[in-house]
This record gives sequence, structure tokens and C-alpha cells, in this order.
Amino acid sequence: MVLIAGAALEKCALAQTDSFQSLPSLPSPHDDVPAFTVARFDVSSLPEGTFDADAGGDPGTIQSSDHHGAVRNAIRRTLEDQKELYLTPFKESNFKWDVLELAGTGGLIAADRHIEKHIGNAHYQFYQDTSNIAIGGLSAALAGVWIYGLKTENHRHARETGFLTLETLVDTFLIYTPMQFVAARQRPGEGNGNGDFWKHHMINTSFPGGHAMFTYAMATVLSHEYSQKWVQVLAYSAASIVTVSRFMARDHWSSDMFIGSALGIGIGAHVFHAHCDPELSDSCKHHTRFIF
Repeated sequence: MVLIAGAALEKCALAQTDSFQSLPSLPSPHDDVPAFTVARFDVSSLPEGTFDADAGGDPGTIQSSDHHGAVRNAIRRTLEDQKELYLTPFKESNFKWDVLELAGTGGLIAADRHIEKHIGNAHYQFYQDTSNIAIGGLSAALAGVWIYGLKTENHRHARETGFLTLETLVDTFLIYTPMQFVAARQRPGEGNGNGDFWKHHMINTSFPGGHAMFTYAMATVLSHEYSQKWVQVLAYSAASIVTVSRFMARDHWSSDMFIGSALGIGIGAHVFHAHCDPELSDSCKHHTRFIF
């Protein structure tokens, strides 16, 4: 049995040897080692600002910082405007305009009651509606110009018109409100009907005329930004319609509307010339501080 088993194992070993010899031979190893080239990466060759987003931190923080910076700049500009506007009457070059405004206002105050007696009470609602339509049309036109400027990147002129109009309205409000408190004048039909000063105890008083002041301020900015005659005629016509309609509706005395119109023109012209871009408007190149 042992001989038989040994013979069987010997045959198996010979069979395995033959099977290994029948396999294809492996390729012989080569002594050559492939060469690798290390590429050089130059950061300076990248466009400027490539890594700004990573280096700058949270984009939300950047936007918040920009927003706060814009608010601070707006407040600073408004305060500078207020300082200049309150000092303007005391500049020697403006004395002639001071005399004109004071004389005109004083003369109309003396004649207010006489003028008021010749204005009837009819068509009150018509005058109110006419005033509202005119001021609404002027405001809508300016708002449309501003929105167009914001939506169109290349239309800087429209964008400036909107921003300067808004800034003018803020400056106008900051002058209008203290004057209302100081004058405290009664409207036609209030109190004894004489338009007495220092009797009204609310902000919505008669002097100066707010509608005239705000509409003429807006019309002045628009007329300076776009110097075409038809634009100026439409803008000042709208302001005049608002002023006359409010007067005819017995909301104000004639002196209220005169001083309101004069102040509105002055404020609008000052803000425009203080912040306009000479590349966008021809009026900015000329230091004219009157209507046109």
C-alpha cells in the first residue's frame, strides 16, 4: 500500500511540474525607470482678486459693512448739507436773494388777508384734486427715472437724479419742520381768520407752504439734471400747479406759498451743485444757483 501511495504522489508532482512549465514566461524586468517632470505653479500668474472671496471672510459680513458705510456717508452728507444751507443766507453773495425773499414775504404777509378775501370758496375739491394729481405725476416721474437708473447699470445719470432728489427731500424736510414749529401760523379759516403766528401748536401749520417747498425742490433737481427746455417747463409747471391749487383751496396764505417756493428752489439748487457729476449734466458745469 505504501508503494502504491508513493507512486501516486510522484505522478501528481510530475503533473504539477508539467503544468507550471506550460505557462507563458513573465517578461524580464527592465532597468529603465520612467522620469517625472514636476510642474511649477506660479500664483502670481492668476488674475487679481482670485482669492479675495476666500481671504475676505463671510460675504454677509462684507455686505453688512458696505451697508453701514453707505448709511454713515449719507448721514455725513446730510449734515454737511444742513450746515451749508443754514449758513447760506449769511454769505455776502446771497444778500441780494435774502432781500428779495424777505421783502416779498413781508409784503405778502401784510397783504394776505386782503388777498384772501378775493378768493371764493367754490371748487374747493377741484383744486385739491388738481394739486394731488400734479404732485403725484411729478413724484411718479422722478421715481420712474430713479428705478430705471437702478435697473440699468450704464444709466448713471438717471441714478444720480434719483439719489439727489431723495437727498433734496430729506434736506427740505429738515428745514421745513423747524420752521413749522417756530412760525406756528394758523391756516386760513383757523382761529380768528387772520393767519396769526405763534398760535398753532401742531407740526402741520401754514407757514411755510410744504407742498410748494417740496415740489419746487424736486422740480429744481430735475430741471438741473436734464437741461432740455421741455423738461424744465413740465417740471416747473407741475410745481406751479401744486402751489396755485393749494392756495386756491385755501390751505395756505399767499406768503406761505411764496417763501415755500423760494426755499424749495434754493435747497434743490444747492444739493444739485454740491453733489452733481459734471460728466453727466451740463448744468453741473455752470455754478448757477437759480431756477435754470
